[in-house]
Amino acid sequence: MRADTTDTICAISTASGVGGIAVVRISGPQAIEITDKIYKNIKGIAVAQQPTHTAKYGTIYTPQGEILDDVVVTLFKAPHSFTGDDTVEISCHGSQYIQQTLLNLLIQNGCRLAMPGEYTRRAFINGKMDLAEAEGVAEVIASTTAAAHRVAINQMRGKFSSKLEELRTQMINFASLIELELDFSEEEVEFADRTQLTQLATTIQKELTTLSNSFATGNAIKNGIPVAIIGETNAGKSTLLNQLVGEERAIVSDIHGTTRDTIEDTINISGTLFRFIDTAGIRTTTDTIEQIGIERSYQKIDQSEIILWLTDITSTLPTAAQEIKERSQGKKLILLLNKSDKLKPEQQAEAQQQIASQIGEETEILTISAKNNDGIDTLREMLIAYTTTQQSVGDTIVTNARHYEALIKAEDAMQRTLNGLEMNIPGDLLAQDIREAMHYIGEITGQISTTDLLQTIFSKFCIGK
Repeated sequence: MRADTTDTICAISTASGVGGIAVVRISGPQAIEITDKIYKNIKGIAVAQQPTHTAKYGTIYTPQGEILDDVVVTLFKAPHSFTGDDTVEISCHGSQYIQQTLLNLLIQNGCRLAMPGEYTRRAFINGKMDLAEAEGVAEVIASTTAAAHRVAINQMRGKFSSKLEELRTQMINFASLIELELDFSEEEVEFADRTQLTQLATTIQKELTTLSNSFATGNAIKNGIPVAIIGETNAGKSTLLNQLVGEERAIVSDIHGTTRDTIEDTINISGTLFRFIDTAGIRTTTDTIEQIGIERSYQKIDQSEIILWLTDITSTLPTAAQEIKERSQGKKLILLLNKSDKLKPEQQAEAQQQIASQIGEETEILTISAKNNDGIDTLREMLIAYTTTQQSVGDTIVTNARHYEALIKAEDAMQRTLNGLEMNIPGDLLAQDIREAMHYIGEITGQISTTDLLQTIFSKFCIGK
């Protein structure tokens, strides 16, 4: 079923269940007229006479004249509403009976039940927001941490769209110079200096690459920044995981090789979601099952953004130290010298100095006792400090897989444009590649869209939004 934008739609916009207040939203050309059929203001003011952006107290009546509920009616007249159409929001008591009966009354008087995301879809169709901003609405609703909320708000308020519009304007300038030159090809007039075009295309390409590269960070913000806890057997990895998540999530034992597979859990630290992964201890073994677990440990290093490398402060560095360092290239690596409770302070300092000389000054080192919870707060602060530097306030971060795919395609088209400039190919071919890049940018913002695409996107929204 496809949405008809001429219908007047209604839905319960608050979460299902019993609550103090529920909100029923009506939007469309007959929103005011239909509401007036079931509502009476205590001062006799009809909704049609009510000034826009005001709330009035009154009563909802059934067709038999019985009182259903005392409500507050808030009016938003077109085009100054979320959808761009006349919109009425009725705040009633949270009884499920009242909500459903009110919804039925509206439908009996000419409303249609809204489909998932139909309010936001109408806002897009009426030019209240572009497609990227509309998807930002869903991201805001789904956000579970401060970091995810911050990124979603930026998208909903148009920060990402503004960046795309800048890139699109630069692409239009590029294409116009090329196509103007084509119009005067017989006169052999060069309107576009190739060096200048190369500089412009390079700038656009770098911007696209920066945006597409941010998807890894954006995806981590939404789903939890992956943090691998690795080290030798019996180094205290499971104890550390339990301390970080605040419960006995992993089995703790003095027996070597207890953890044979990865154990994952997520925790919100100061508004950022982290996904901690306890891995099998790395050691030389002939046990086939344990070997598989160790190989998975190395895979988790490759897949994680932060590596917490545990080693016993009373022991020497493991034989796998070099491989761990090599696999951690380009990632945040923190070497945790665990079991500090076994040494006196001066012995801890001596051990840390000795290990630092072996591992290199570039590796960050922290002395902890996972058993006694010593140094764990400092570790949390280090994790937050790292993610804060990765997520600059001014950054535009991509979190949507659809946007990422379109950016990659636009990036490829721009690379072909750069290659074409280098090979001095004809202007019409250059123009074709740049138009393709513009096409993919337009797909993100909705300047280029299909009914099926819109149906797919908005079907993921809740019904009241």
